[in-house]
Amino acid sequence: MQRYALALDLKDDDSLIAEYEKAHQKIWPEVRDHLRESGIQSMEIYRLGTRLFMVMEVDDLVFDPQAKEAAANANPAIVQWEQLMWRYQTPTPWTPSGKKWVAMTRIFDLKAQ
Repeated sequence: MQRYALALDLKDDDSLIAEYEKAHQKIWPEVRDHLRESGIQSMEIYRLGTRLFMVMEVDDLVFDPQAKEAAANANPAIVQWEQLMWRYQTPTPWTPSGKKWVAMTRIFDLKAQ
């Protein structure tokens, strides 16, 4: 199992943030199925102000980020979900152009101490 930590920002608007959180209380079944089928075993999103932090644990034998992205782009429901989410989201200052969630670099691991 591999763990990914990713970051993304939300637009600084309390009503949009509330809508975003409400949308994540029960995501669309197509989105849930897409995530699970791509090998994501667990996913959590945390928020501090407008900064989002996502932790994903994936099955190393199944998960392929490029294949997941291709499958997402070929699925109309996922495309629609991502377009809806972009209403609330904005890239971090460090996000490359055309990207959304950006991988964070682990700088500390207690197990390694």
